[in-house]
Amino acid sequence: MLTRVITPLLTITMTAIILLTSAEAGQLSHTDKSITVSFTHDGRTVHGLLWGKGVYGVVLSHGAVYDADSWTPLAKEIAQNGMVALALEEVEPDDILAANSYLREKYGVKAVALIGASAGGSTAITVMARSPQKWDQLVLLSSMGDVSGLGPAPKLFVASEDEGMAEAVRRMAKEAQGKQNEALIFKGSAHAQEIFRTSNGPRLTSAILERLIRRAQRVK
Repeated sequence: MLTRVITPLLTITMTAIILLTSAEAGQLSHTDKSITVSFTHDGRTVHGLLWGKGVYGVVLSHGAVYDADSWTPLAKEIAQNGMVALALEEVEPDDILAANSYLREKYGVKAVALIGASAGGSTAITVMARSPQKWDQLVLLSSMGDVSGLGPAPKLFVASEDEGMAEAVRRMAKEAQGKQNEALIFKGSAHAQEIFRTSNGPRLTSAILERLIRRAQRVK
């Protein structure tokens, strides 16, 4: 388990982790815009926004005061790096599990990561514990919960130093099963998706993309 504390003085270059050439970026310029999708499971309709294409997918579970569109900046980055991002409007456990199946069946995705923020992260923990074999990795932003049943998949636990959960997040990263777990602690008090709106936003985006890309390269 690794722990990093990020300060505004640390510089992480985005170009080091971008997989696309300039020509490919031009061909995939449509990834800047989302498409509205919906699917049903058990008689319930789930709505979301989808960006990109590829064999690696990412399901995004927002916090209580947010919506699917709140993930747009990160989702664009994910799509521009050759992956599929699906941000859900409804973030109940069954909806998130259904989103995993939807990406695989509708878009040919072969591996799926799960990113959850705040309350949406707590739900992501529930989902991961219910079926850890379905998920390639987990990223949690300012979320706490029981990590004992999350399985061995890589996990990134993120928090701000002064929001009151940094120590819990460090403990979760240490106690969770698996060898590729990390706690990423930022200076400040921004909570969950609010971190993206601070000076630490680019650094958080880079850290998430780096992990997603590394795992996506393993999928054929």
